[in-house]
Amino acid sequence: MMELCEQYKKLGISEEVWLFGEETLNSLKARFARIDETAEYNQLKVIHAMQTAHVSEACLLGTTGYGYNDLGRDTLEKVYAGVFRTEDALVRPQITCGTHALALALMSNLRPGDELLSPVGKPYDTLEEVIGIRPSRGSLSEYGVTYRQVDLCPDGRFDYDGIRSAVNEKTKLVAIQRSKGYQTRPTLSVARIGELISFVKQLKPDVIVMVDNCYGEFVETMEPSEAGADMVVGSLIKNPGGGLAPIGGYIAGKKECVENAACRLTSPGLAKEVGASLGVLPAFYQGLFLAPTVTASALKGAIFAANIYERLGFAVVPDGSESRHDIIQAVTFGSPEGVIAFCEGIQAAAPVDSFVTPEPWDMPGYDSKVIMAAGAFVSGSSIELSADGPIAPPYAVYFQGGLTFPHAKLGILKSLQNLADRGICHIC
Repeated sequence: MMELCEQYKKLGISEEVWLFGEETLNSLKARFARIDETAEYNQLKVIHAMQTAHVSEACLLGTTGYGYNDLGRDTLEKVYAGVFRTEDALVRPQITCGTHALALALMSNLRPGDELLSPVGKPYDTLEEVIGIRPSRGSLSEYGVTYRQVDLCPDGRFDYDGIRSAVNEKTKLVAIQRSKGYQTRPTLSVARIGELISFVKQLKPDVIVMVDNCYGEFVETMEPSEAGADMVVGSLIKNPGGGLAPIGGYIAGKKECVENAACRLTSPGLAKEVGASLGVLPAFYQGLFLAPTVTASALKGAIFAANIYERLGFAVVPDGSESRHDIIQAVTFGSPEGVIAFCEGIQAAAPVDSFVTPEPWDMPGYDSKVIMAAGAFVSGSSIELSADGPIAPPYAVYFQGGLTFPHAKLGILKSLQNLADRGICHIC
């Protein structure tokens, strides 16, 4: 055991911090075992989907140019449809990020005069310009799509009366953000999302329900598409890419919704028939194969972080014992110094660019300076060990990722060491 402690000392972790971490970890063994059970279930689900779609060695070969008859691309989309239990899926390297995937799903399924409704409050910052909450060239607002939102109740419950009042003849699409974004509200479970979808569909059966599934894939044994969502949308450099996908996004759902998205991504008349896979298929397939166990590692890291910082008196969301529905852990420090010190600790634990010091900057798509720590093999990959947060009240940091739990553990201990060295927290 002390040999392990000595190894941590080589990485700048004091014996005091290491022992504090070990004490915390000992209380989490039963909970981690339950996470492993979920990972096993989801691993079998992915293998079943791959076998059902007849994934072959030929599927790992890529195409260039137009990408007509790309067997690997088309089979991968069948696999995603199988995993998410949907009619169809669009999984492409040409979808550049999660925000692009969400914008694509919205812009392809809304028309001038339609209204978009968010029944869970403010969307993630980068969607504000997509919608037109913050004016931006090419926003939905510029194309005559209106927006309405209903905030969650103070205790995190859905405001059903407010939603009932908001749904009207123009409401075409309801967008539900599963994760918290840069907020400290609870992440939504698949069960709660299902209840909300059922309520909305009773009010207007033909409304399209889209779920922003980013950071939530494989955390539970069910996905929102199994709870009634018409579309689930996410990024491949988060959970479903398993740390191997170098780019990409997915939209899985009703065939018509997916076809609309494909026509917007490529061209009317071409839709899913074009879009070369450009050599990324092995990473896409293997990343998805690994995703359940990689997600489990990230989830353990988030729970470890919550318990560490809760013991030290910081506000954490979710708290150390409540159920988990995404891989993100929010910790509120109440000061810019706390957020910056935490992110510097995460960066120092990275295998890539550990010697770099992250700084707050004016990142595109955000309305305040943001600090991001991510020494990743895939640039910006947030299934890898990473942390970020806006330099704005309440000065909360959002920690996620960790391809392996030992790496997530090191990152948290490194962040704690950094905060302790600067006198921002005191280990007791």
